[in-house]
Amino acid sequence: MMRQYELVERVQKYKPDANEALLNKAYVYAMQKHGQQKRASGDPYISHPLEVAAILTDMRLDESTIAVALLHDTIEDTTATRAEIDELFGEDIGRLVEGLTKIKKIDLVTKKAKQAENLRKLLLAISDDVRVLLVKLADRLHNMRTLDHMSPEKRARISEETMEIYAPLAGRMGMQDMREELEELSFRHINPEAHDTVTKRLEELSRRNEGLVKKIETELRDLLVANGLANAMVKGRLKSPYSVFRKMQSKSLSFEQLSDIYGFRLLVDDIPSCYRALGIVHTRWRVVPGRFKDYISTPKQNDYRSLHTTIVGPSSQRIELQIRTKRMHEIAEFGIAAHTLYKDGANTNGDGDVLSRESSAYSWLRHTIEALAEGDSPEEFLEHTKLELFQDQVFCFTPKGKLIALPRGATPIDFAYAVHTNIGDTTVGAKINGRIMPLVTRLTNGDEVEIIRSGVQVPPAAWEEIVVTGKARAAIRRATRLAIRKQYAGLGHRILERTFERAGKVFSRDALKPALHRLGQKDVEDAIAAVGRGEMSSLDVLRAVYPDHQDERVTVKPAGDEGWFNVHSASGMIFKIPGKNKADLADGVEAPPIRGLAANVEVHFAPTGAVPGDRIVGIMEKGKGITIYPIQSPILQRFDDEPERWIDVRWDLDEANKSRFAARVLINALNEPGTLAKVAQTVADVDVNIRVLNTARVAADFTEMALDVEVWDLRQLNQLLVQLKELDCIATVKRLYE
Repeated sequence: MMRQYELVERVQKYKPDANEALLNKAYVYAMQKHGQQKRASGDPYISHPLEVAAILTDMRLDESTIAVALLHDTIEDTTATRAEIDELFGEDIGRLVEGLTKIKKIDLVTKKAKQAENLRKLLLAISDDVRVLLVKLADRLHNMRTLDHMSPEKRARISEETMEIYAPLAGRMGMQDMREELEELSFRHINPEAHDTVTKRLEELSRRNEGLVKKIETELRDLLVANGLANAMVKGRLKSPYSVFRKMQSKSLSFEQLSDIYGFRLLVDDIPSCYRALGIVHTRWRVVPGRFKDYISTPKQNDYRSLHTTIVGPSSQRIELQIRTKRMHEIAEFGIAAHTLYKDGANTNGDGDVLSRESSAYSWLRHTIEALAEGDSPEEFLEHTKLELFQDQVFCFTPKGKLIALPRGATPIDFAYAVHTNIGDTTVGAKINGRIMPLVTRLTNGDEVEIIRSGVQVPPAAWEEIVVTGKARAAIRRATRLAIRKQYAGLGHRILERTFERAGKVFSRDALKPALHRLGQKDVEDAIAAVGRGEMSSLDVLRAVYPDHQDERVTVKPAGDEGWFNVHSASGMIFKIPGKNKADLADGVEAPPIRGLAANVEVHFAPTGAVPGDRIVGIMEKGKGITIYPIQSPILQRFDDEPERWIDVRWDLDEANKSRFAARVLINALNEPGTLAKVAQTVADVDVNIRVLNTARVAADFTEMALDVEVWDLRQLNQLLVQLKELDCIATVKRLYE
């Protein structure tokens, strides 16, 4: 266990003016508070915060962060209070310790909705101060290193949480070494069989090639020194078991097929030396095509900078090379932690450029937090964040040269939404490198993308299956919901206008605003759309706006009974329908002219009918003869396994002896006086007869009508459907098939 003076010495090595008194006080306070507490391993509990502090000293963090590491479990696991820590160490350290206490209670492996909400809380907590994130990651790393003493169930749960959230988060913050160690430790517990297998294979390979890594290191260093790069450093290593396993899984390769298991880092003094080293290596050894990446001129979003190339190097071994400066290497290892000593903005990074106050990696975190406001549900936020955490990236450019980083596999639609949500919503096409290309095209590094827009465009819902970014998916869902809401709001507005008019009132959006809380709605549009969907009665809205109103609906009767007759619905209600007499409702149907039937066979039509113009089929039914169905009828699926019952029939019409044929129409109409009359008048206007009319109240403002009608043919039936759809009192209309 690390001694008090050892901790102080570790900090003073990189920060000679560190506040020694603060470190000593935090060390003693933590030691006293944790007292005789033990960890699951049997070690004194204080060993954990000390190891967390040691991890952070390796990152060369300031003494305040080290003090927070020492104290991070005191509020949670001891008698310490926030007020006491504030008094002893200041409010800043107290706030950070309390923030870490709250994060510790967050369970990130649970039901999806709960996990999403907990991820929100985690990111919100760490967005206020980067030190919370650094201490939490160090805490998780030490817990993973000592996980063997937990139960198998707890090991699996913590490892899954680490692999899903903390390892990708460390990578996004540029802390690549920590990410690799977290992934490796998690892999060992999540899939121990695969971990052991890959580890053994790597050990065998290492024994077979004993000395190969050293030999390549020496040959590379000698080559660079001979060409004037005297300070160059070369370090080689085998890839980690998890890295190898992931590559085998993603590329469907066996272990024997992997050819780039060795990786080497070349560290030089400055940026010009990086490109010079690249030229030297490429001149000496053959390059593997398509494997060069320049992350110096185009850094990753987590501030990672390096040149990547793959060569067929010494001993004809295929090896990966990363060429970078020593400062780039520091950022690659420690990510945002490497920025903490350079916050003033006046220090340079050794490569000639000045570090900003906030790293790009931390900026990404802040942008992710902004998505909290855009997501309509925790699940959408979880999806967006996990996509952002896990995806490799491609870098594309706008026509003006702005760099846009996207997940691999992104499309021009993702690109458009990355630029601005409004641009994504109005996208109708794209030019990639000057050529018009489909919107489903997968973008590659270096593509220049120009978005073609239209002011009347609404993003199709199908785009959600094309895009890969969470931002694009969330925006498309939102636009689709808004478009649907707009349709329902239009219908709801008409319903409310008529309801208010019948009550002698004038409907207005302003009048509705004060009543929203009584209706349980967030805004006026939501309330109007709810009426359009039938979720809320227009009378409820009227009463909410005018609480003293008494509903006295009056049915206006026609001046005389001439031209009208009564129809009794299945619900017992009586309606007046235009027509001369009840004989207009049914003319009777003669035997249909159908070819393909045997003589004297009994013929029936399906209950929902069939009309000339329909493609029809006959089904033999025991004791009933043959029943004629339109080919669209879903009931035909029952006879799929009985082909012997199918009769090939077709219409055989005689123009001189035309007959009417039955069909059924389902109408969803506004429940207001005059609606049924308008429907019946429209039916009469297109020369169609009504045989049966049934009504049912499906919502406060909607009535469902099932009309059995008689038409000459399919053309006339379609004309009826079109005319009914045009009525402003009709919500939906469709033909029914049995």
